[in-house]
Amino acid sequence: MSALKNLITAAVAVLALCALPGCSEKGSGGTPVAKVNGTVITKPELDRAVKTLLAQNRVTQTLPPEQMRKAADAALEQLTSAELLYQEGKKLEIKGLDQLVEEKFQKNRASFPSKEEFEKAVKAAGMTEAEVRESMRREIVVNYFVDRQFSTKATCSDAEAKKFYDDNKGKLFQKGERLRASHILVSVDQKGGADEKRKAREKAETLLKRVRNGEEFAAVAKAESTCPSRAKGGELGIFGKGQMTPPFEKAAFALKNGEISGVVETEFGYHIIKLQERIAPSTDRFEDVKFQIVQYLKMEQTRKAVAAFLSELRHKAKIEKV
Repeated sequence: MSALKNLITAAVAVLALCALPGCSEKGSGGTPVAKVNGTVITKPELDRAVKTLLAQNRVTQTLPPEQMRKAADAALEQLTSAELLYQEGKKLEIKGLDQLVEEKFQKNRASFPSKEEFEKAVKAAGMTEAEVRESMRREIVVNYFVDRQFSTKATCSDAEAKKFYDDNKGKLFQKGERLRASHILVSVDQKGGADEKRKAREKAETLLKRVRNGEEFAAVAKAESTCPSRAKGGELGIFGKGQMTPPFEKAAFALKNGEISGVVETEFGYHIIKLQERIAPSTDRFEDVKFQIVQYLKMEQTRKAVAAFLSELRHKAKIEKV
């Protein structure tokens, strides 16, 4: 089931790339890098799009020059697609568009702890509030266009969903053994010195003695753990193999129900793990995953339709690299 969720997430991400923050109607400041039917895409816009693309692909390290050029080419391709779709979307009337933009902007701003934090984030993105609003306007217009022209027309029959299930049962719908576990984490900076690591390990050993001597594991986790899971008494939920860092996984899968591990070191620090439950391997029933399958197949149909439409637009458009 998690594999199917990953596919759905990927499909959504591909469509979302078509609304990367890009150029406004009049173009913003900065050196032009391309023109799409006369509308300018600037270097700052391209830089923001590259940053977004790398973040979406979870790239955190600095890439070699050749790979950065490829990333810039991919981002420019997406910005071009976004502009082409935006130009088509502007032909449709969207009632209350200004209000929709303002509502989205205010909702985004409200997600930050304070106005200052929001302004700091906007500045860090290399944007002004006006550019944020313009980016949101573009996203709304593109999403409306794609939804009206493609998403609402996508279909998936029960037979198609069942065939997908049967064809992918072994790959997507079989779950191996899983665990439900809790942990206590004493985090440590891996760049810290030996003394810092020694003190962290000593604290973890002390906490281990406390829980083995009868203190309630969840209570100690809430009071002492440095992981956000402390709010739930260290509860990590259900996970399978390949979802946790290797040392943690090895220690967790070696435990019996109710057993507490020794101190386990990972790149995050020192863990004490308690196994709550082992969950036997199983296969998802079609009835339980039918909705997700239909959702995925419709998204794939939409993605392919958008790609074909963009190919036609590119053939007709005047696209210039500056």
